[in-house]
Amino acid sequence: MERMPSWIRQHLAALRALLVLTLVTGAVYPLVVTGVAQAVFNGGANGSIVQKDGRDVGSAIVGQSFTDADGRPVGRYFQSRPSAAGDGYDMLSTAASNLGPEDVVDVLPVPGTEDGEGRQSLLTQVCARSRAVGELEGVSGARPYCTPDGVGAVLKVFPAVGTPTRAVSVNQACPAAPFVAEYRGVRVECGRPGEDYAAGRTVPVRGTAEAVVPADAVTASGSGLDPDISVAYADLQAARVARERGLPVETVRRLIAANTTGRPLGFMGEPAVNVLELNLALDRG
Repeated sequence: MERMPSWIRQHLAALRALLVLTLVTGAVYPLVVTGVAQAVFNGGANGSIVQKDGRDVGSAIVGQSFTDADGRPVGRYFQSRPSAAGDGYDMLSTAASNLGPEDVVDVLPVPGTEDGEGRQSLLTQVCARSRAVGELEGVSGARPYCTPDGVGAVLKVFPAVGTPTRAVSVNQACPAAPFVAEYRGVRVECGRPGEDYAAGRTVPVRGTAEAVVPADAVTASGSGLDPDISVAYADLQAARVARERGLPVETVRRLIAANTTGRPLGFMGEPAVNVLELNLALDRG
């Protein structure tokens, strides 16, 4: 062995290291971790599957939608927060929308073109969701920076610098009436699909509305798979669920409390309500 050239000895040492590390990290370590997980955390290691009447109905750690075949919320169930993962809670497409707070201008749909369906900004998505939740729960869906018809209250002002000579409500397609009639003495126009407003100054307009619908009811989680909602959002839905099921509201609120988890480690995050487990508790009566 000592008579072998040094380069051969180096390659043999590298091969031995490769084989040992492959065995340790590729076989021994995964088997040990899997064994410990199965022995100590069996439920979590197998997906935290929740059953009803002997069949799997979901996972306690993955959200799901409670809607009918047409995508409408089922009134007798608590609703989850929105999801940007695929068509909603798709574990193969877990992701956020990647839209940030500066995304406030829509692309208005232009029939017969590539922009035939347009694109809603994050702000308009929030406004539309808030309006829909408000209608479902019988409360105001209004919130700051949203128009009464559920889009982002945003103007494009021309020129970008100096005294305005033109203002356009870019998220309200004509013939919609702009949410404000004037901006600094200039009449506000409705948005014209296909017209380029990029040169204008973007001016989000804060209204006087106070948001009643909680933030988690109108925004998706980072993973798109969050199984929980805030206590505030659960409380907002309690009256509707109680009415649909013919139950006293206090009975529904007690079930909310029973399915609320506290802050992790006592100080991280906020209390949360697991939607699937709450809905199953309702079905059990």
